[in-house]
Amino acid sequence: MPERLTIFAAASAPESLLIMLIGALFVLPAIIGYSAFAYFVFRGKATELRYD
Repeated sequence: MPERLTIFAAASAPESLLIMLIGALFVLPAIIGYSAFAYFVFRGKATELRYD
């Protein structure tokens, strides 16, 4: 049966895809911004691990 199923037939409803797109447009920049902020805050705090 998988050879009869197309990508268009398996896709969700257009309304659902639109809601997911809108959610991704808000969430992804927030994740990227938080990651950049975390790197900025903790930059230079760690040093190279040495076993002297």
